[in-house]
Amino acid sequence: MIGLQLGIDPQQLGLEFGGGAVIGGIIGFAAKKLAKVIAIIVGLELALFKFLESRGILTVDWAALSAGILRTGEGAASSGPPGWASTILSTLSVSAGFTGGFLLGFRRG
Repeated sequence: MIGLQLGIDPQQLGLEFGGGAVIGGIIGFAAKKLAKVIAIIVGLELALFKFLESRGILTVDWAALSAGILRTGEGAASSGPPGWASTILSTLSVSAGFTGGFLLGFRRG
């Protein structure tokens, strides 16, 4: 009876939640696969840099490389939430389904 008083359609809410869960699952699965590919590429690149450095072909300033990574991490940690986060939070039924599906897809990926 509360749903009728607030004007909430349970069927529409279920469709939004379920649709968000399916889309989130697909994106989560793809995100994990993409993260693995990026990790492999970065690892191979660093190994290549180390190999070329050991042969005297290339000189890598590892301190500068590490400092750039730390600055990027600090910048990401200090910034506030982006504007799109507020939009996602305003559509809570889809967001909740998407989050659950994303986590499930990411775990299975």
